[in-house]
Amino acid sequence: MKKLISWNVNGLRACVGKNFEEEFRNLDADFFCLQETKLQEGQIDLQFEGYCSFWNYAEKKGYSGTAIFAKEAPNAVYYGMNDAYYDSEGRVITLEYDEYFVVTCYTPNAQDGLKRLEYRMSWDDKFRGYLLSLDAKKPVIFCGDLNVAHQEIDLKNPKTNRGNAGFSDEEREKFTTLLESGFTDSFRCLYPDLTGAYSWWSYRFNARKNNAGWRIDYFCVSDRLAEKIVSASIHSEIFGSDHCPVELILDV
Repeated sequence: MKKLISWNVNGLRACVGKNFEEEFRNLDADFFCLQETKLQEGQIDLQFEGYCSFWNYAEKKGYSGTAIFAKEAPNAVYYGMNDAYYDSEGRVITLEYDEYFVVTCYTPNAQDGLKRLEYRMSWDDKFRGYLLSLDAKKPVIFCGDLNVAHQEIDLKNPKTNRGNAGFSDEEREKFTTLLESGFTDSFRCLYPDLTGAYSWWSYRFNARKNNAGWRIDYFCVSDRLAEKIVSASIHSEIFGSDHCPVELILDV
């Protein structure tokens, strides 16, 4: 049995100042995956006994970045997707184990007015191809802030947000294509009709207090691991970021 946590911390140094270390210990995960660390190497000394850590930094300061803390040392670690066009922003880390891969991802935001949609669309294609190349070798567990609310059920106000970054038809279709290529959204697998389950809230308009949120943080697994999903949960009670941690327990 493995417990995995994914959390977009929206700046790890800020999150550490808001109880991150205590939450980390309380959650006691086998894998703790972070997105949007906003760090350069040497800017934080954060270690946890019993864990090895892996960091992927963006070239641009104070931007993007990912990390994984793992109780079990991997056989191999891969940073990025082996493509310089996509790998300068520190968005992907892959750990390889005997029986599966663990991947964390911070998907690019399409931005206001969908300014970055073209890059985002090509990213989605590249990331899907990358996951399929892994999946051809062994099953994949991937997580992260994927910056898309897949269905109307995945955000509070779908009508007024349609066409906005994270809920454009194009981004939603790419996520559908990803799932149809052989992956399962663990949360919707267990809770296909559950409403009001969100992982991100704007800092504006009392959004979190009113639970006017979006579910854009995911754990997905290769379809052949779907029957191994024990539980999937969203820790909306945990603060420290505009996102909350999401969890997967898998019988592997």
